[in-house]
Amino acid sequence: MYMKGSYVVILEVLQKVDIRVGSLGKIAFNKGYYAYIGSALNNLEKRIERHIRKHKKIHWHLDYVLQNRNVKIITVFYKKSVKKKECIIAKSVAQYGKAIQKFGCSDCKCESHLFKIMKYDFLKEFKIY
Repeated sequence: MYMKGSYVVILEVLQKVDIRVGSLGKIAFNKGYYAYIGSALNNLEKRIERHIRKHKKIHWHLDYVLQNRNVKIITVFYKKSVKKKECIIAKSVAQYGKAIQKFGCSDCKCESHLFKIMKYDFLKEFKIY
């Protein structure tokens, strides 16, 4: 049986960059940390492995960002769940950061699923992948 759940990818932008993100257009990413929230109810491990992989077909907003050489994945946190909880997690993470408007949330009513954050120790209730 495949693991189901939600995850938070912690990214570091090494220097300010402008990245064209599909239909969202060009987005300015300032240097620092970002938290991207997603879920996978089919195969959580495969989804996380896909995000980490460098060479892949561009599908999600995050794929555009991860292609940039100035963006690195620092770590991935995850939590097992049989229900989609990414929106609940996104609302929680929003308290700690600034939303990148409409990023990664085209299938829900959230403000965003990507946030510029100062630090990520508040995610300690998640397991590290």
